[in-house]
Amino acid sequence: MHIRCGYEISYDCVGPTPMLLLLSVRPERLADLVTPQEMRVTPDVPVHAYADGFGNICHRLLAPGGRITFSSDFVVADSGEPDVVELEAEQHLIQNLPDEALVFLLGSRYCETDYLMDTAWAEFGRVQGGWRRVQAIVDYAHDRITFGYPHAKPDRTAHGAHQDQVGVCRDFAHLAVTLCRCMNIPARYCTGYLGDIGIDPIPGPMDFSAWFQAFIGGRWYTFDARHNKPRIGRILQGYGRDATDVAITTSFGASSLAKFDVIAEQTTGS
Repeated sequence: MHIRCGYEISYDCVGPTPMLLLLSVRPERLADLVTPQEMRVTPDVPVHAYADGFGNICHRLLAPGGRITFSSDFVVADSGEPDVVELEAEQHLIQNLPDEALVFLLGSRYCETDYLMDTAWAEFGRVQGGWRRVQAIVDYAHDRITFGYPHAKPDRTAHGAHQDQVGVCRDFAHLAVTLCRCMNIPARYCTGYLGDIGIDPIPGPMDFSAWFQAFIGGRWYTFDARHNKPRIGRILQGYGRDATDVAITTSFGASSLAKFDVIAEQTTGS
């Protein structure tokens, strides 16, 4: 299967503004590129690529005053298989976890484990550890939050989403990640492309999507608290502790979003 991905994002900057971008696919997916993943910047300014502490491919630049536009249009090969389900994947004792997983047990900016610890143990303490416990958490977050773009709030945390019971995909992911960490299951926040492949089209504008991965059974498995079903065609751009680590754009100065278009669709004949 081939999936066409891309974006056109514009900002209006009051003056020269340093910016960080996370708009590339993860290194693990670079070998799947069918066409080059080229980021076009208008006006043309120098752009420096680097890998952050999680191995995500990022870019930094100094945007001049006025409008700046980032765009790309490329094709990625994908297996066409839905997310893996492994009901027998077991939870690890903390002392047996790999070193790199430990940071994903800790509270973070949007995932305040201290506020949800009691709730987590009351709800999931009697659920079998591993896949079934993570799935119980996903079910809980899916049922707890009502999705709606008007509910988007950039400073809403996992605890806030639990209290408000409304949100967008990042809120579902933050809540599930936090509850997993409360139950001693490493969980990391993910962002990337997720088109309406293999399902009826979902109303509303296309956007980058948020889901999460949990470390059980010796590997990272994908879970999605918003959709709560295996999906086809996820193209991962980045993962981190929460949305702070994988923000699509970060501006160090006054700027306003002027345009935001995202494409993620199966190409004809693939």
